[in-house]
Amino acid sequence: MKRTASAGKRYPLRDVEEPLFFRDIFPYTEIPRVPFDGKAVPMEQPAGIWITDTTFRDGQQSRPPYTADQVVRIYRLLHELDGDSGVIRQCEFFLYSAADKEAVRRCMEIGCRYPEVTGWIRAKKEDFQLVREMGLRETGILTSCSDYHIFLKLHWTRRQAMDNYLGIVRAALDAGIIPRCHLEDATRADFYGFVVPFAQELMRLSDESGIPIKIRVCDTLGYGVPFAEAALPRSVPKLFHGLRREAGVPAERLEWHGHNDFHKVLVNAVAGWLYGCSAANGAILGFGERTGNPPLEGLVMEYLSLRGPAPGLDTTVITRIARYFQDEIGVVIPPNYPFVGLDFNTTKAGIHADGVLKNEEIYNPFDTVRLLRRPVRVSITDKSGIAGIAYWIDAYLGTEGDRRMDKRDPGLMRIKKRIDEEYAAGRTTGISDEEMLHFARIYLPRLFKSDFDRLKSRVTSMARHIVEEAAEREEIRSMDPARIEPLLRAMLGDQPFVKYLYVTDRGGRKITPNIVRPGDQETYDAYFTDGFDFSNRSWYLRPMETGESRVSDFYTSLMDGALCITVSAPVRGEDGTIAGVLGVDILFEDIAKM
Repeated sequence: MKRTASAGKRYPLRDVEEPLFFRDIFPYTEIPRVPFDGKAVPMEQPAGIWITDTTFRDGQQSRPPYTADQVVRIYRLLHELDGDSGVIRQCEFFLYSAADKEAVRRCMEIGCRYPEVTGWIRAKKEDFQLVREMGLRETGILTSCSDYHIFLKLHWTRRQAMDNYLGIVRAALDAGIIPRCHLEDATRADFYGFVVPFAQELMRLSDESGIPIKIRVCDTLGYGVPFAEAALPRSVPKLFHGLRREAGVPAERLEWHGHNDFHKVLVNAVAGWLYGCSAANGAILGFGERTGNPPLEGLVMEYLSLRGPAPGLDTTVITRIARYFQDEIGVVIPPNYPFVGLDFNTTKAGIHADGVLKNEEIYNPFDTVRLLRRPVRVSITDKSGIAGIAYWIDAYLGTEGDRRMDKRDPGLMRIKKRIDEEYAAGRTTGISDEEMLHFARIYLPRLFKSDFDRLKSRVTSMARHIVEEAAEREEIRSMDPARIEPLLRAMLGDQPFVKYLYVTDRGGRKITPNIVRPGDQETYDAYFTDGFDFSNRSWYLRPMETGESRVSDFYTSLMDGALCITVSAPVRGEDGTIAGVLGVDILFEDIAKM
């Protein structure tokens, strides 16, 4: 889209000898001030607004890295949430590690239009090689703009900073890549002395090149405020009003990236939308460095409140995303977390519960069943009866269809009896979720996964990933014992939970020596001789038959009585056919502790 030239004046860079730290606003030894200048800027919503995602970039800076499989699954869920509506328009990724690159490749292979896969790199020319290698159309570039960063971190002058940044942008343009300049710490920066001059230079380069350079305004420490009458640099409305009117940046090339240090992360993103910025950047569940980014699910709801229904956008996927994070990744979501927390639409006060049972609109914010597949929940009392107890269990566990509780279930009868006994003894308060969960675990244990089940699932996933990755290594695919042995011994040293490693040929005969812990060597050598035939073992047969990895059930080692699992994966030759099987015996207790 062609840019409308700025009607404002040219703002030259204000190169200063001493950094400007705004000590009257940011005294450091006290809570930062919010100055008001008495001048309000007008609200100016862009024609189009949308959401961009940073779950796999800023979101990963706050937690252990996602595996490539997890990234692909989350990316698919984001696509299903968007439903080709274009509301969730882009996702940004790191490009540095092998796991990052694998995740990017696999997400791009899915072929979704939305969200588009974009990159994030440092302001270094050599990093563009990563962007080109991945075949990305756009990348974010770190361009810090406050004197805190320019003087104290980078040890540059403002002129050096601008010249270096513009050089990086030119390198992107020369490579035909859309640069997205991330103005780090913009809410502590000299707006007219650095931000606007830099933005004007970026728009000049954009006009010359015909490539739409984008600007992301980053509220790195959450200093932004949503007030139109507040003064710069903290006023989000004034930041975007100035970038549009003074620097001539089109709304569709502006983006807001906030942090929640002062609990304003969502309202500031909405202020960005209202005052001239098209894109609001967020992350699933608000994960992000320190206090986090705008929660993507919250941005979806704010978008709908401003623009109404978007064809294709499926809000019920928000609940599926939350369950994936809880069940598969192990994230603990606070019960009172909006939209996805267990108690989000639970009414606990007795008088409120009575109102909900008469008409759920009285205390339910919207039709949570239709929009989130989250039925209204209420606390249990002596008036709830069998039907109320069954309803609580179905709502708590999210059971649907044929899995819903049968009111004739003996376990329900026992729970009702326990509740009746509580009130017969003089109880007047409702039964808490914790108490109900305790009763349900006692009388309806079949409905629950145990902590051991969850632990086993996570251990299985971790072990499978390690072995599958090893089976793809060149050394193992060579089927040359001399090349395989050093790699397996390195794995034994790196992974303290590994007990025994081995590779068989197509016929099931062991081609490697017994690679075990030093104290076990003699025992294993006596039992598993060279060329030992494993062809009747299920861990060998399944990968050969299906071409997929396999994780065994638990078993007790014949060697020392330890509780173990065996993980095996097919080894494929250069032509893709299965040449053998890699097997690893793992000490369950040791890997579980990790």
